[in-house]
Amino acid sequence: MKVKLAPAPLPLNSDAYRPFGDVIAARGHEEGKPANQGTARRHDQVAELVNLRPGKAQVNVCVFRADAFKGSTFEVKLLEHHPKTTQMMIPMNCPKHYLVIVAMGNAEGNAPDLSTMKAFLAKSNQGITYHPGVWHHPLIALDQDTDFACVVYEDGSSEDCSIHTITPSIQIPL
Repeated sequence: MKVKLAPAPLPLNSDAYRPFGDVIAARGHEEGKPANQGTARRHDQVAELVNLRPGKAQVNVCVFRADAFKGSTFEVKLLEHHPKTTQMMIPMNCPKHYLVIVAMGNAEGNAPDLSTMKAFLAKSNQGITYHPGVWHHPLIALDQDTDFACVVYEDGSSEDCSIHTITPSIQIPL
């Protein structure tokens, strides 16, 4: 089968990313509240965490180490989703940027709607969330191997995450 070519990634910003999740960053247009005896500024409510399995799934704080992708075209072969929980990813040692690929679900909710797929280029000072049910590619480090802190509700069941193979694959020029 022939590989499909997708548009180049868009710069990550809250407005463009809103249907898929939240962008986590200090809001540059707001000063924030003074904190820590005046040594910091606090920006509250930058993201929403949702668990649609209360009492069943528990919060898991984990770290993913993503190998750096060095090519000029990234090939999307799969997407995954967490149907009942938000997943939050915060870069810990990203020098410049990383790639975020997302898509909404189809009407049945059992597969991604590839017509809604978008790629975003995130800066090192931006974390992201995926809303429950949003399909996404595992994060792609671009500059060097990168650690991402992750917060997700899990219970070890099949409701934690499902994977969908993309055939034919989709290429994203970088």
